[in-house]
Amino acid sequence: MAQIVESVKKLTSESIIAPKGFSAAGIHCGLKHKKKDLGMIVSEVPASVAGVFTTNAIKAAPLVLTKETVYTNEKMQAIIINSGNANACTGTQGMADALQMQQLTAEKLGISPQLVGVASTGVIGEIMKMDKVVTGIDMIQPGHTLENAIDFAQSILTTDTVMKNTAYAVEVDGQEVIIAGVAKGSGMIEPNMATMLGFITTDANIEQKELQALLKKTTDTTFNAITVDGDTSTNDTVLVLANGLAQNNPLTPEHPQWSVFEDVFVKVAEDLSKMIAQDGEGATKLIEVTVEGAITDEEARKIAKTVVGSPLVKTAVFGCDANWGRVICAIGYSGCTIDPTNILIKIGDTTVVEKGEPIPFSETELTAYLKNHEVKIYANLHQGDGVGKAWGCDLTYDYVQINATYRS
Repeated sequence: MAQIVESVKKLTSESIIAPKGFSAAGIHCGLKHKKKDLGMIVSEVPASVAGVFTTNAIKAAPLVLTKETVYTNEKMQAIIINSGNANACTGTQGMADALQMQQLTAEKLGISPQLVGVASTGVIGEIMKMDKVVTGIDMIQPGHTLENAIDFAQSILTTDTVMKNTAYAVEVDGQEVIIAGVAKGSGMIEPNMATMLGFITTDANIEQKELQALLKKTTDTTFNAITVDGDTSTNDTVLVLANGLAQNNPLTPEHPQWSVFEDVFVKVAEDLSKMIAQDGEGATKLIEVTVEGAITDEEARKIAKTVVGSPLVKTAVFGCDANWGRVICAIGYSGCTIDPTNILIKIGDTTVVEKGEPIPFSETELTAYLKNHEVKIYANLHQGDGVGKAWGCDLTYDYVQINATYRS
Protein backbone atom coordinates (compact mmCIF):
# COMPACT_ATOMS: atom_id res chain seq x y z
CA MET A 1 0.00 0.00 0.00
CA ALA A 2 1.30 3.43 -0.90
CA GLN A 3 2.06 5.88 1.88
CA ILE A 4 -0.96 7.89 3.02
CA VAL A 5 -0.51 11.42 1.66
CA GLU A 6 -0.93 14.74 3.46
CA SER A 7 -4.40 15.38 2.02
CA VAL A 8 -5.67 12.47 4.14
CA LYS A 9 -6.67 12.92 7.75
CA LYS A 10 -7.87 10.43 10.36
CA LEU A 11 -11.11 11.54 11.96
CA THR A 12 -11.26 11.58 15.74
CA SER A 13 -14.99 10.80 15.77
CA GLU A 14 -14.40 7.52 13.87
CA SER A 15 -18.13 7.31 13.25
CA ILE A 16 -19.92 5.14 10.70
CA ILE A 17 -22.19 8.14 9.99
CA ALA A 18 -19.29 10.58 9.42
CA PRO A 19 -19.78 10.51 5.61
CA LYS A 20 -22.49 12.85 4.32
CA GLY A 21 -26.03 11.52 4.22
CA PHE A 22 -25.77 8.56 6.61
CA SER A 23 -27.65 7.90 9.85
CA ALA A 24 -27.63 4.97 12.26
CA ALA A 25 -29.11 3.61 15.47
CA GLY A 26 -28.81 0.71 17.88
CA ILE A 27 -31.28 -0.49 20.51
CA HIS A 28 -32.06 -3.40 22.82
CA CYS A 29 -35.05 -5.34 21.48
CA GLY A 30 -34.80 -8.47 23.61
CA LEU A 31 -32.75 -10.99 21.63
CA LYS A 32 -30.03 -10.59 24.26
CA HIS A 33 -30.59 -10.24 28.00
CA LYS A 34 -29.65 -6.59 28.43
CA LYS A 35 -27.23 -5.42 25.75
CA LYS A 36 -28.16 -3.68 22.50
CA ASP A 37 -29.00 -6.22 19.81
CA LEU A 38 -30.64 -4.44 16.86
CA GLY A 39 -28.94 -1.88 14.61
CA MET A 40 -29.69 0.04 11.44
CA ILE A 41 -27.67 2.08 8.93
CA VAL A 42 -29.51 4.33 6.48
CA SER A 43 -28.39 6.47 3.53
CA GLU A 44 -30.45 9.48 2.47
CA VAL A 45 -30.30 8.23 -1.12
CA PRO A 46 -29.77 4.82 -2.72
CA ALA A 47 -26.06 4.02 -2.67
CA SER A 48 -23.76 1.89 -4.79
CA VAL A 49 -23.23 -1.32 -2.82
CA ALA A 50 -20.45 -3.90 -2.76
CA GLY A 51 -20.25 -7.04 -0.67
CA VAL A 52 -18.05 -9.98 0.16
CA PHE A 53 -19.35 -13.02 1.97
CA THR A 54 -18.30 -16.21 3.74
CA THR A 55 -16.84 -19.12 1.80
CA ASN A 56 -18.47 -21.56 4.22
CA ALA A 57 -20.81 -23.85 2.28
CA ILE A 58 -23.34 -23.40 5.09
CA LYS A 59 -24.67 -19.86 4.73
CA ALA A 60 -27.12 -18.09 7.02
CA ALA A 61 -30.48 -16.98 5.59
CA PRO A 62 -29.82 -13.22 5.88
CA LEU A 63 -26.49 -13.63 4.10
CA VAL A 64 -28.12 -15.51 1.20
CA LEU A 65 -30.78 -12.80 0.94
CA THR A 66 -28.34 -9.90 1.12
CA LYS A 67 -25.89 -11.44 -1.34
CA GLU A 68 -28.69 -11.78 -3.89
CA THR A 69 -29.74 -8.17 -3.23
CA VAL A 70 -26.19 -6.89 -3.74
CA TYR A 71 -25.58 -8.75 -6.98
CA THR A 72 -28.99 -8.22 -8.60
CA ASN A 73 -29.85 -4.67 -7.51
CA GLU A 74 -26.36 -3.10 -7.16
CA LYS A 75 -27.93 -0.41 -4.95
CA MET A 76 -28.70 -0.35 -1.24
CA GLN A 77 -30.12 2.31 1.05
CA ALA A 78 -30.42 0.61 4.43
CA ILE A 79 -29.05 -2.32 6.41
CA ILE A 80 -30.82 -3.95 9.36
CA ILE A 81 -28.57 -6.00 11.66
CA ASN A 82 -29.26 -8.09 14.75
CA SER A 83 -26.93 -9.76 17.22
CA GLY A 84 -27.76 -12.60 19.61
CA ASN A 85 -29.04 -14.93 16.88
CA ALA A 86 -27.24 -15.91 13.66
CA ASN A 87 -30.43 -17.11 11.90
CA ALA A 88 -28.28 -19.88 10.42
CA CYS A 89 -29.32 -23.50 9.83
CA THR A 90 -32.92 -22.43 10.45
CA GLY A 91 -34.46 -23.72 7.21
CA THR A 92 -37.43 -22.15 5.47
CA GLN A 93 -38.46 -20.34 8.64
CA GLY A 94 -35.07 -18.63 8.79
CA MET A 95 -35.43 -17.31 5.24
CA ALA A 96 -38.98 -16.16 5.95
CA ASP A 97 -37.71 -14.28 9.01
CA ALA A 98 -34.90 -12.61 7.04
CA LEU A 99 -37.39 -11.56 4.35
CA GLN A 100 -39.69 -10.16 7.03
CA MET A 101 -36.84 -8.11 8.51
CA GLN A 102 -36.12 -6.76 5.03
CA GLN A 103 -39.78 -5.97 4.33
CA LEU A 104 -40.46 -4.29 7.69
CA THR A 105 -37.36 -2.12 7.37
CA ALA A 106 -38.38 -1.07 3.87
CA GLU A 107 -41.89 -0.19 5.03
CA LYS A 108 -40.54 1.82 7.95
CA LEU A 109 -38.28 3.87 5.67
CA GLY A 110 -40.65 4.06 2.70
CA ILE A 111 -38.23 2.40 0.28
CA SER A 112 -38.15 -0.77 -1.84
CA PRO A 113 -37.26 -4.03 -0.04
CA GLN A 114 -34.63 -4.49 -2.75
CA LEU A 115 -32.75 -1.55 -1.21
CA VAL A 116 -32.44 -3.24 2.20
CA GLY A 117 -29.66 -5.55 3.35
CA VAL A 118 -30.01 -7.91 6.32
CA ALA A 119 -27.25 -9.27 8.55
CA SER A 120 -27.32 -11.40 11.69
CA THR A 121 -24.76 -12.69 14.18
CA GLY A 122 -24.98 -14.89 17.23
CA VAL A 123 -25.91 -18.48 18.07
CA ILE A 124 -26.39 -20.89 15.14
CA GLY A 125 -29.46 -23.12 14.91
CA GLU A 126 -31.98 -21.12 16.93
CA ILE A 127 -35.18 -19.73 15.42
CA MET A 128 -35.34 -15.94 15.60
CA LYS A 129 -37.65 -14.42 18.19
CA MET A 130 -39.43 -12.39 15.55
CA ASP A 131 -41.89 -10.79 17.96
CA LYS A 132 -38.90 -9.04 19.54
CA VAL A 133 -37.43 -8.08 16.16
CA VAL A 134 -40.73 -6.76 14.81
CA THR A 135 -41.16 -4.54 17.87
CA GLY A 136 -37.53 -3.44 17.61
CA ILE A 137 -37.78 -2.40 13.97
CA ASP A 138 -40.85 -0.36 14.83
CA MET A 139 -38.99 1.34 17.72
CA ILE A 140 -35.61 2.04 16.18
CA GLN A 141 -34.99 5.60 15.00
CA PRO A 142 -31.79 6.29 13.01
CA GLY A 143 -30.11 9.60 13.80
CA HIS A 144 -27.05 11.67 12.95
CA THR A 145 -25.39 12.05 16.36
CA LEU A 146 -22.23 10.42 17.65
CA GLU A 147 -24.39 8.73 20.28
CA ASN A 148 -26.45 7.11 17.49
CA ALA A 149 -23.25 5.81 15.90
CA ILE A 150 -21.99 4.42 19.23
CA ASP A 151 -25.35 2.75 19.85
CA PHE A 152 -25.08 1.08 16.45
CA ALA A 153 -21.49 -0.11 17.03
CA GLN A 154 -22.59 -1.64 20.35
CA SER A 155 -25.66 -3.31 18.87
CA ILE A 156 -23.69 -5.61 16.54
CA LEU A 157 -21.28 -6.99 19.17
CA THR A 158 -21.34 -10.55 20.54
CA THR A 159 -18.29 -11.72 22.51
CA ASP A 160 -16.35 -8.59 21.49
CA THR A 161 -14.83 -6.62 24.34
CA VAL A 162 -14.52 -3.32 22.44
CA MET A 163 -16.22 -1.46 19.60
CA LYS A 164 -14.34 -1.33 16.31
CA ASN A 165 -14.61 1.98 14.43
CA THR A 166 -12.41 3.99 12.09
CA ALA A 167 -12.81 6.90 9.67
CA TYR A 168 -10.68 9.00 7.31
CA ALA A 169 -11.23 12.07 5.15
CA VAL A 170 -9.46 12.70 1.83
CA GLU A 171 -9.75 15.46 -0.75
CA VAL A 172 -10.93 14.33 -4.19
CA ASP A 173 -11.65 16.85 -6.97
CA GLY A 174 -11.58 19.60 -4.36
CA GLN A 175 -14.31 17.89 -2.32
CA GLU A 176 -13.94 16.24 1.08
CA VAL A 177 -14.63 12.52 0.77
CA ILE A 178 -15.04 10.47 3.96
CA ILE A 179 -14.66 6.72 4.33
CA ALA A 180 -15.77 5.18 7.64
CA GLY A 181 -16.00 1.64 8.94
CA VAL A 182 -17.41 -0.36 11.83
CA ALA A 183 -17.02 -4.06 12.52
CA LYS A 184 -17.65 -6.83 14.99
CA GLY A 185 -15.67 -9.99 15.40
CA SER A 186 -13.86 -11.75 18.19
CA GLY A 187 -14.10 -15.48 17.65
CA MET A 188 -14.77 -17.86 14.77
CA ILE A 189 -12.50 -15.69 12.65
CA GLU A 190 -10.84 -17.29 9.66
CA PRO A 191 -12.18 -15.00 7.01
CA ASN A 192 -11.93 -15.99 3.52
CA MET A 193 -14.28 -14.19 4.70
CA ALA A 194 -15.46 -14.44 9.69
CA THR A 195 -18.17 -14.19 12.97
CA MET A 196 -17.15 -11.19 11.36
CA LEU A 197 -19.45 -8.41 10.19
CA GLY A 198 -18.03 -5.26 8.62
CA PHE A 199 -19.80 -2.18 7.32
CA ILE A 200 -18.10 0.64 5.41
CA THR A 201 -19.81 3.87 4.40
CA THR A 202 -18.54 6.61 2.11
CA ASP A 203 -19.98 9.67 0.44
CA ALA A 204 -17.70 9.12 -2.55
CA ASN A 205 -19.17 9.06 -6.05
CA ILE A 206 -18.22 5.61 -7.35
CA GLU A 207 -20.18 3.10 -9.40
CA GLN A 208 -20.96 -0.40 -8.18
CA LYS A 209 -18.62 -2.18 -10.59
CA GLU A 210 -15.56 -0.22 -9.45
CA LEU A 211 -16.60 -0.44 -5.79
CA GLN A 212 -17.04 -4.21 -5.92
CA ALA A 213 -13.66 -4.71 -7.60
CA LEU A 214 -11.98 -2.47 -5.01
CA LEU A 215 -13.60 -4.31 -2.08
CA LYS A 216 -12.64 -7.71 -3.48
CA LYS A 217 -9.03 -6.64 -4.00
CA THR A 218 -8.87 -5.04 -0.55
CA THR A 219 -10.40 -8.03 1.19
CA ASP A 220 -7.57 -10.29 0.05
CA THR A 221 -4.99 -8.24 1.96
CA THR A 222 -7.08 -7.21 4.99
CA PHE A 223 -10.17 -9.12 6.11
CA ASN A 224 -8.89 -12.36 4.58
CA ALA A 225 -5.49 -11.85 6.23
CA ILE A 226 -6.73 -12.27 9.80
CA THR A 227 -7.37 -15.36 11.89
CA VAL A 228 -8.34 -15.93 15.49
CA ASP A 229 -9.25 -19.59 15.77
CA GLY A 230 -9.29 -21.07 12.26
CA ASP A 231 -13.09 -21.34 12.07
CA THR A 232 -15.06 -19.67 9.28
CA SER A 233 -18.54 -18.48 10.20
CA THR A 234 -21.82 -19.03 8.40
CA ASN A 235 -22.55 -15.29 8.53
CA ASP A 236 -19.34 -13.45 7.57
CA THR A 237 -20.25 -10.34 5.61
CA VAL A 238 -18.64 -7.05 4.62
CA LEU A 239 -20.86 -4.45 2.96
CA VAL A 240 -19.85 -1.07 1.50
CA LEU A 241 -22.30 1.74 0.73
CA ALA A 242 -21.19 4.71 -1.42
CA ASN A 243 -23.92 7.35 -1.80
CA GLY A 244 -22.08 9.93 -3.94
CA LEU A 245 -23.09 12.94 -1.82
CA ALA A 246 -19.51 14.27 -1.74
CA GLN A 247 -20.19 15.21 -5.39
CA ASN A 248 -16.70 14.38 -6.65
CA ASN A 249 -16.25 13.25 -10.23
CA PRO A 250 -16.95 9.51 -10.59
CA LEU A 251 -14.04 7.48 -9.23
CA THR A 252 -12.52 4.89 -11.56
CA PRO A 253 -9.00 3.47 -11.86
CA GLU A 254 -8.42 6.15 -14.53
CA HIS A 255 -9.24 9.01 -12.14
CA PRO A 256 -6.04 10.94 -11.23
CA GLN A 257 -6.76 10.51 -7.49
CA TRP A 258 -7.87 6.89 -7.62
CA SER A 259 -4.71 5.63 -5.90
CA VAL A 260 -5.21 8.03 -2.98
CA PHE A 261 -8.84 6.94 -2.54
CA GLU A 262 -7.81 3.29 -2.81
CA ASP A 263 -5.09 3.71 -0.17
CA VAL A 264 -7.54 5.23 2.30
CA PHE A 265 -10.14 2.55 1.57
CA VAL A 266 -7.52 -0.13 2.27
CA LYS A 267 -6.49 1.68 5.45
CA VAL A 268 -10.08 1.59 6.76
CA ALA A 269 -10.29 -2.15 6.07
CA GLU A 270 -6.85 -2.77 7.60
CA ASP A 271 -7.73 -0.82 10.74
CA LEU A 272 -10.88 -2.89 11.23
CA SER A 273 -9.05 -6.15 10.50
CA LYS A 274 -6.34 -5.45 13.08
CA MET A 275 -8.95 -4.45 15.67
CA ILE A 276 -10.76 -7.75 15.11
CA ALA A 277 -7.55 -9.76 15.44
CA GLN A 278 -6.50 -7.86 18.56
CA ASP A 279 -9.91 -8.45 20.16
CA GLY A 280 -9.86 -12.20 19.60
CA GLU A 281 -11.71 -14.10 22.30
CA GLY A 282 -9.53 -14.14 25.40
CA ALA A 283 -6.65 -12.51 23.52
CA THR A 284 -3.96 -10.50 25.25
CA LYS A 285 -1.75 -9.75 22.22
CA LEU A 286 -1.95 -8.82 18.55
CA ILE A 287 0.41 -10.87 16.37
CA GLU A 288 1.55 -9.45 13.03
CA VAL A 289 3.42 -11.72 10.64
CA THR A 290 5.22 -10.28 7.62
CA VAL A 291 6.62 -12.52 4.90
CA GLU A 292 8.95 -11.33 2.15
CA GLY A 293 10.86 -13.15 -0.56
CA ALA A 294 8.06 -15.56 -1.47
CA ILE A 295 7.39 -16.71 -5.05
CA THR A 296 4.23 -14.56 -5.22
CA ASP A 297 2.30 -12.16 -3.01
CA GLU A 298 -0.41 -14.82 -2.70
CA GLU A 299 2.08 -17.36 -1.33
CA ALA A 300 3.50 -14.73 1.03
CA ARG A 301 0.04 -14.04 2.43
CA LYS A 302 -0.70 -17.75 2.72
CA ILE A 303 2.52 -18.39 4.66
CA ALA A 304 1.92 -15.38 6.93
CA LYS A 305 -1.59 -16.57 7.72
CA THR A 306 -0.38 -20.13 8.32
CA VAL A 307 2.14 -18.87 10.88
CA VAL A 308 -0.24 -16.53 12.68
CA GLY A 309 -2.93 -19.23 12.70
CA SER A 310 -0.71 -21.94 14.19
CA PRO A 311 -2.02 -22.92 17.65
CA LEU A 312 1.56 -23.64 18.71
CA VAL A 313 2.79 -20.20 17.60
CA LYS A 314 -0.20 -18.57 19.29
CA THR A 315 0.37 -20.37 22.59
CA ALA A 316 4.11 -19.64 22.48
CA VAL A 317 3.37 -15.94 22.13
CA PHE A 318 0.88 -16.14 25.01
CA GLY A 319 3.53 -17.81 27.16
CA CYS A 320 6.28 -15.36 26.07
CA ASP A 321 8.28 -18.32 24.78
CA ALA A 322 10.71 -17.44 21.95
CA ASN A 323 10.17 -20.85 20.35
CA TRP A 324 11.01 -19.98 16.74
CA GLY A 325 10.87 -23.66 15.83
CA ARG A 326 7.09 -23.36 15.77
CA VAL A 327 7.35 -20.51 13.26
CA ILE A 328 9.62 -22.35 10.83
CA CYS A 329 7.49 -25.48 11.24
CA ALA A 330 4.39 -23.56 10.16
CA ILE A 331 6.28 -22.13 7.17
CA GLY A 332 7.18 -25.67 6.21
CA TYR A 333 3.63 -27.04 6.20
CA SER A 334 2.13 -24.00 4.44
CA GLY A 335 2.29 -25.83 1.13
CA CYS A 336 4.23 -23.00 -0.50
CA THR A 337 7.60 -22.95 -2.27
CA ILE A 338 10.47 -22.72 0.21
CA ASP A 339 14.17 -23.54 0.49
CA PRO A 340 14.78 -24.68 4.09
CA THR A 341 18.43 -23.60 3.85
CA ASN A 342 17.62 -20.02 2.90
CA ILE A 343 15.03 -18.85 5.47
CA LEU A 344 15.55 -15.85 7.74
CA ILE A 345 13.29 -15.31 10.75
CA LYS A 346 13.05 -12.38 13.15
CA ILE A 347 10.96 -11.94 16.28
CA GLY A 348 10.71 -8.21 16.80
CA ASP A 349 14.10 -6.85 15.78
CA THR A 350 15.94 -9.99 16.86
CA THR A 351 17.21 -12.41 14.21
CA VAL A 352 16.70 -15.98 15.43
CA VAL A 353 17.22 -17.93 12.19
CA GLU A 354 19.47 -17.22 9.21
CA LYS A 355 19.87 -19.50 6.19
CA GLY A 356 17.69 -22.00 8.01
CA GLU A 357 20.03 -22.24 10.99
CA PRO A 358 19.75 -20.89 14.55
CA ILE A 359 21.39 -17.59 15.49
CA PRO A 360 22.35 -17.02 19.14
CA PHE A 361 20.11 -14.48 20.87
CA SER A 362 19.32 -13.24 24.36
CA GLU A 363 16.42 -15.25 25.79
CA THR A 364 15.94 -12.59 28.46
CA GLU A 365 15.61 -9.75 25.96
CA LEU A 366 13.30 -11.67 23.64
CA THR A 367 11.11 -12.86 26.51
CA ALA A 368 10.76 -9.24 27.56
CA TYR A 369 9.77 -8.29 24.00
CA LEU A 370 7.11 -11.01 23.88
CA LYS A 371 5.41 -9.42 26.89
CA ASN A 372 4.35 -6.49 24.67
CA HIS A 373 0.72 -6.22 23.57
CA GLU A 374 1.83 -6.30 19.91
CA VAL A 375 4.27 -8.94 18.68
CA LYS A 376 5.81 -8.86 15.20
CA ILE A 377 7.28 -11.87 13.41
CA TYR A 378 9.19 -11.49 10.15
CA ALA A 379 10.30 -14.13 7.65
CA ASN A 380 12.26 -13.78 4.41
CA LEU A 381 12.26 -16.85 2.15
CA HIS A 382 14.68 -15.48 -0.49
CA GLN A 383 12.68 -17.17 -3.26
CA GLY A 384 11.14 -14.23 -5.13
CA ASP A 385 9.52 -10.81 -4.78
CA GLY A 386 6.30 -11.86 -3.03
CA VAL A 387 5.27 -9.89 0.07
CA GLY A 388 2.36 -10.46 2.44
CA LYS A 389 1.05 -9.80 5.93
CA ALA A 390 -1.41 -11.45 8.29
CA TRP A 391 -2.76 -10.66 11.73
CA GLY A 392 -3.95 -12.81 14.59
CA CYS A 393 -3.81 -13.11 18.35
CA ASP A 394 -2.47 -15.34 21.08
CA LEU A 395 -4.38 -18.38 22.32
CA THR A 396 -5.22 -18.18 26.00
CA TYR A 397 -7.02 -20.02 28.78
CA ASP A 398 -9.87 -17.53 28.45
CA TYR A 399 -10.52 -18.53 24.82
CA VAL A 400 -11.38 -22.05 25.96
CA GLN A 401 -13.55 -20.74 28.79
CA ILE A 402 -15.49 -18.34 26.55
CA ASN A 403 -16.24 -20.98 23.92
CA ALA A 404 -16.96 -23.76 26.40
CA THR A 405 -19.83 -21.67 27.78
CA TYR A 406 -20.92 -19.70 24.66
CA ARG A 407 -24.61 -20.61 24.96
CA SER A 408 -24.76 -20.28 28.75
